[in-house]
Amino acid sequence: MVTGGQRSGKSIFAESLALSMSNKPVYLATARILDEEMKNRVEVHKERRGACWRTIEESKNLGPIFKELENQTVLIDCLTMLASNYLFDFQSKVDETFNALTSELDEFLKNDTANYIFVTNEIGLGGVSGNELSRKFTDLQGRVNQYISSKADEVYFVVSGIPMKIKG
Repeated sequence: MVTGGQRSGKSIFAESLALSMSNKPVYLATARILDEEMKNRVEVHKERRGACWRTIEESKNLGPIFKELENQTVLIDCLTMLASNYLFDFQSKVDETFNALTSELDEFLKNDTANYIFVTNEIGLGGVSGNELSRKFTDLQGRVNQYISSKADEVYFVVSGIPMKIKG
């Protein structure tokens, strides 16, 4: 798992980590492209990665994908977007969202022949938001990050482009 703040360099680090493990890694993109700004962000990521990556775009249903990823290195970018997608689909019900999302992740992680690299945001370092939905999302994301980090062999925290290994 690779975590850090927005624009901390975590995706670039995770991509280099994946390329050190495979010359043809899989990039599993979880973003829903809802506006022009998000479309531009996705294009920047695609251009940076280049042709050696196989890209799968799936915003929510990861479970069925695991069967096609045997013996592959898979970068999931990102867990934060995935959690956001679930939270909106479950109408901001945090416990229901967490249960559904972790169940989906467990299904996805059944393939123990693959190497998974989850990119996520560490959003709990700031103050408490005055917005209820933001607080719910922060709570959900913290729980999801703890869930995946408990399963991960290694966890990196990226600050200002500097990765620090904090587990493994």
